[in-house]
Amino acid sequence: MTNRAAPVTPAGGLTSAEVAERTAAGQTNTQPPPAGRTVSQIVRDNVFTRINAILAVLFGLVLITGQLKQGLFALLIIANSVVGIVQEVRAKRTLDRLSVIGAAHPTVRRDGRSTQIAQDQIVLGDLIEVGSGDQIVVDGEVVEQNHLVLDESLLTGEADPVAKTVGEQVLSGSHVTVGSGVYRATKVGADAYAAQLTAEASRFTLVDSELRRGIDTILKYVTWIIIPVGIMTIWIQLREVRASGRDALLGMVAALVPMIPEGLVLMTSVAFAVGVIRLGKRQCLVQELPAIETLARVDTVCVDKTGTLTEGGMTATEVKSAPGGPDEGAIRDRLAQLLATDPHPNDTNQAIADLVGPPEHRWEVSATAPFSSATKWSGATFAEHGSILLGAPDVLAEAKDPLRLTAQEIGAQGLRVLMVAETDQGVDDPDVLAAIHPIGLVVLRQRLRPDASETIAYFTREGVDVRVISGDNAASVGAVAASVGVAGGPDQAIDARSLPDDPDELAAILDRHAVYGRVTPQQKREMVDALQRSGRIVAMTGDGVNDVLALKDADIGVAMGSGSDASRSAAQIVLLDNRFSSLPAAVAEGRRVIGNIERVATLFLTKTTYSVVLALLVGLFAMPFPFVPIHVTITAWFTIGIPAFILSLAPNQERARSGFTRRVIQRSAPGGVVIGLAAFLTYRLLYRHDASSTPEQISTAVLIVVIVIALWVLLRVTRPDTAWKHALIGASAAAYVVMFTVPPLARFFSLDVKSPIALGVAAGIAGLGIVLCEIIWRRWLPEAFEPLRDPEGVPSA
Repeated sequence: MTNRAAPVTPAGGLTSAEVAERTAAGQTNTQPPPAGRTVSQIVRDNVFTRINAILAVLFGLVLITGQLKQGLFALLIIANSVVGIVQEVRAKRTLDRLSVIGAAHPTVRRDGRSTQIAQDQIVLGDLIEVGSGDQIVVDGEVVEQNHLVLDESLLTGEADPVAKTVGEQVLSGSHVTVGSGVYRATKVGADAYAAQLTAEASRFTLVDSELRRGIDTILKYVTWIIIPVGIMTIWIQLREVRASGRDALLGMVAALVPMIPEGLVLMTSVAFAVGVIRLGKRQCLVQELPAIETLARVDTVCVDKTGTLTEGGMTATEVKSAPGGPDEGAIRDRLAQLLATDPHPNDTNQAIADLVGPPEHRWEVSATAPFSSATKWSGATFAEHGSILLGAPDVLAEAKDPLRLTAQEIGAQGLRVLMVAETDQGVDDPDVLAAIHPIGLVVLRQRLRPDASETIAYFTREGVDVRVISGDNAASVGAVAASVGVAGGPDQAIDARSLPDDPDELAAILDRHAVYGRVTPQQKREMVDALQRSGRIVAMTGDGVNDVLALKDADIGVAMGSGSDASRSAAQIVLLDNRFSSLPAAVAEGRRVIGNIERVATLFLTKTTYSVVLALLVGLFAMPFPFVPIHVTITAWFTIGIPAFILSLAPNQERARSGFTRRVIQRSAPGGVVIGLAAFLTYRLLYRHDASSTPEQISTAVLIVVIVIALWVLLRVTRPDTAWKHALIGASAAAYVVMFTVPPLARFFSLDVKSPIALGVAAGIAGLGIVLCEIIWRRWLPEAFEPLRDPEGVPSA
């Protein structure tokens, strides 16, 4: 694509012919591939893994021995790769599809008309119109502006907004906070600033994830253990046991294969990918994959009132005049003139414009002041009629003004109230508020989201604190919050203008009170920071440009699909269906993913632990290794592999906590050590004292001990008990019974259950092992296996 300097574009924009010409020349805003990784990268990352490499080397050693069936574990390479690839590609396609739905659709001026188009249809030289909350989607030069102010913090890190004048450059990735304007596209596609930043980022990652760090730590330690244990095993088998080269290699492979948590990374990838797909079906766009994990750990949700508890639109119901002032008709005329000056009305202004209608003839305008979340008012100065202001009653009137008191009474009913005022001073005068005269009120009715009460009730049940923080009047916010079940009514709502600047004092207030009004965008950010300082994991929801700062700083930002372009770009999760009730389902999905991965990791680490213990003890006592590779392969099938896959997708509503690695080790180490000790004790007793049993019968007995105790650990890990979990464990046990007792299968898997002595010893030691595990868990680690709560009251994801 060629990005030459675009010629000056006429005020009416490009013509259709010019657009076609530039499209043919490749001067379009071609977007970089979405969702980070390509399909080829997903395939490569799932095939060429550390675990697959280790398994491939061990399979190569088995091939040297000529015992092909002992290499059955190599099927894990195929299973790990295929399952991981399929699920991640499905997740990628879900993200790509939802990204298109959630993308900004800028308004361009072509052939003298304004029209919305997709971002990739913009061409070099297009005139792009923007208003409050709109994103700057390509680089450009301002050609028209009406108090245009941009937030460039996503690009520069600077929080202060930047005013733009005609001729100044604007960069893609910034967004409009105040005013409106038109800019000419000067850099599109890969040359645009935001596209260069996007190329350096990958959406489909697990960056800054406690879960990923914990799993990486586990794999690192396992790798360190495998190398010396493998060397020790082959040395002992060759030098001390005097085993043949073939038997020594098979013994080493049998010792090392179960040490590898081969499905842990796979199950983690699958759980996250399935989470993305499930949330995608609920129209939840996960823009950063770690958001699923963070969402599971959230203990505080900060919600904006407008667009979150209430629906985005509103209806202006009446205009009230002040006693002794202009009548209602005159106020409506003034409002019509004021609103006609706004080329990009927000929802509020549009609702009022619908009520009062257009002006019969427009007054000459000498100055305008667009609405800002910081000032809480907008206005215009007319050459022959003075200035008209529209804004918050507690900003435009004194505390004891009768009209303001009336506004407070109306607001306490959950209605939104704006004040109309007039003055002879220009709105561009810094002291314009010093001499204003309130003349009337506009009452607007906000529609509560039908799912707001249910959603708040869910968070309350789950122990997640809710904080309502809004820029509206505190009494009005309190009334709306109370109506959906948030603790505190209009009398208990806090006016944010009275909040302290000290972060510790602010945190103490936030701990006691749930509802806040008249909160500025900077205060929203400070409130999120104060909550985080007190150790909370904070989710912030919002839909307006005034929510962007807080969305960026929160641990997890959630935006509504109908919200501003800026809020959607700053959030990690976008609720494209605009349903507040989708948030509990997203939280539940995050909890399912994290809780299940913790369970799965416990199973795999139990196997790693008992494998290491058994290998070390066998080496220490210079004994032949009791298993061949096919034994350890079938051990993992039904005690870990298949159950782990099912558990990774099962319901789980436990709130995620920090300390993943510590808890997994706590849960897995006791069972793993007991299984290793019990297996070795069985082997030692039969090997030294049972001359009547064959080596195959002894190996079978040791295998039974491992499987029986491992199934008990599985029973523990799957709690709370449910019918389907009992069925899973029962089916696993039945599969082993078939394997051990059906002659063709027993011969194939090198199993022999014809020795009563060996079976009796195995049964007794397995029973003792189960009792020992229970004693350790109950006496010293009761918190390690706290029963998880059954899911209740949570929308299924």
